[in-house]
Amino acid sequence: DIKSFSVISPVFRGYSRDYSYFCQIKRKKQIMNTIPTVTKNLLIINVLMFLGTIVAQSYGIDLNNYLGLHFFLAGDFNAAQLITYMFMHGGFTHLFFNMFAVWMFGRILEQVWGPKRFLFYYLACGIGAGLIQELVQYIHYETVLSAYDSVNTGYSIIPMEEYLNMMTTVGASGAVYAILLGFGMLFPNQPMFVFPLPFPIKAKYFVIGYALIELFSGLANNPGDNVAHFAHLGGMIFGFILIMYWRKKDRGNGYYYN
Repeated sequence: DIKSFSVISPVFRGYSRDYSYFCQIKRKKQIMNTIPTVTKNLLIINVLMFLGTIVAQSYGIDLNNYLGLHFFLAGDFNAAQLITYMFMHGGFTHLFFNMFAVWMFGRILEQVWGPKRFLFYYLACGIGAGLIQELVQYIHYETVLSAYDSVNTGYSIIPMEEYLNMMTTVGASGAVYAILLGFGMLFPNQPMFVFPLPFPIKAKYFVIGYALIELFSGLANNPGDNVAHFAHLGGMIFGFILIMYWRKKDRGNGYYYN
């Protein structure tokens, strides 16, 4: 939609620096060839948690059930799950693509912002994504589920309380989508090759495209789709708010790029 692009793209153009210019003045080799501390530890923690999940399963323990984010009206909900859920994953592919994005884009944001700001951004956006997911689930509960005492899952009829405990979210995707947004806002004109497109696209269009896909997928609400699309959008929303706040707060004093 051309109108959508014309409305959104000035946000990227007005408050950012060209990627190639940044690389010329900010330790290009370090950014591209090394993994900074926070990014490295996020990768390690997520991999260790995934391996721990596999080991626990062999003993009949489902860590995703304990550390995944439950619906807040469910009996198994715990506020700490707003943090722990983003270090859990539903499978190797889920883990691999999330960590690949953290490695590819997260290390660049950490070099730009520094470790403290990057870690805060990652965790805050992950929590924000979880909150948005909880809100969407609550709306679904109030508009659909609250009228029933039980749910037919297709295999059996289970009590509503048990079904609510099955509404569990895992994964770092909310924080990852915030990282993608951050890269697109800091380096909007950086060309990127995205499979299967045969030509490069600018980072700002890549981010906008991903956001639109998640929005349409979330609104479509396909029965077989178990992806938390609105959590992804929630991460991007919280990331956008943080970046705009930092830009307003740090404008003119150079802190934003230190």
